[in-house]
Amino acid sequence: MIAQASEEVIELRVDDIAQLFHTLDPFPFRERDLDKEAEEYIVGWARELSARQAIRIRVHHPGTDAQAKAASELRDAFAHYFADRASAIQGDINELFRVGRWSLAIGLVILITCLLVAHFVVGALFANPLRRLLEESLLILGWVANWRPLEIFLYDWWPLVRRRDLYRRLSKAVIETLPHSAVQSEAGPTERPAETNSAATKG
Repeated sequence: MIAQASEEVIELRVDDIAQLFHTLDPFPFRERDLDKEAEEYIVGWARELSARQAIRIRVHHPGTDAQAKAASELRDAFAHYFADRASAIQGDINELFRVGRWSLAIGLVILITCLLVAHFVVGALFANPLRRLLEESLLILGWVANWRPLEIFLYDWWPLVRRRDLYRRLSKAVIETLPHSAVQSEAGPTERPAETNSAATKG
């Protein structure tokens, strides 16, 4: 598989459209998972495109009847796959917030307990300076117990939401398919479309 991308279009050139999907997946194209390398390439370039414009994916493929038939299913296949990935990430976000709510509830209970113990128990049983040391230690323990829920609600959900939104955009991408013969006729008999190895560094 050979691939390239410009500012507006993510381009893939394949010798067989089946290369874009897991070869061991028994389902038809519309329900197959994308090949990991193909997904990473598409997602990596889509992340760099402007969020204000529609994503376009152009696939160059051999001009055979079998490949043309497979190409006609690419739009549904890409939409189905990326929509499923977006739904899966939304599930991860929901689960993260559930964990955050439980962690916050536990953390608040610990914080309140530490404050009560520091105020009533330590204050009654210990004298300065040991009392002050124990009070501050309990207060630190109470806030540390709330670090994880604060981390979830303040920071952890951002990357997931961005990735979910990117997959949603990809599920609505404009899919273009061009047989190799059509590309050659447009470029002329002595010219070929630019090709870049998929393993090359993006720049």
